[in-house]
Amino acid sequence: MIDAVVQWLLAALAAPQIGLSSVFVISFLSATLLPLGSEPAVFAVIKANMTLFWPAILVATAGNTLGGIVNYWMGVGAKQVFAREKQTRWFGWLQRFGAKTMLLAWLPGIGDPLCLLAGWLKLPFWPCVLYMAIGKFLRYVTISWLLLHVPDGVWQYLIHLF
Repeated sequence: MIDAVVQWLLAALAAPQIGLSSVFVISFLSATLLPLGSEPAVFAVIKANMTLFWPAILVATAGNTLGGIVNYWMGVGAKQVFAREKQTRWFGWLQRFGAKTMLLAWLPGIGDPLCLLAGWLKLPFWPCVLYMAIGKFLRYVTISWLLLHVPDGVWQYLIHLF
């Protein structure tokens, strides 16, 4: 029974009208300060329908980058609302390296606050968006490519294990 449910879910996620919009929403939300991961959704869509590899990567990159942009603007707003905070090592590091630090926006636990701090420091918006998108795109391509090379037997074992 569970195999049928998993197969149905994968088929539903692979449908372009459902799968790609789900990937976008999940990728967007996971780039905000919410503790979500978008890689499983991206991989599920790609694994269920290989023709969606590049569309899923691009949609996930767009959603995740837009989520990073929301964090950036939250940082701009936070600076206006809160009193000047004590300068920390993070602030100095971001000021020193500038928008290029947004290449690290893909890192779990660190990337989202980096986007927020970039907005706080009012680093140049468009260069930040460009570097965010590059880092996030490379993450999705790399993780999806690696996961696709895991033998199907491993996935079947994990499904039966859980």
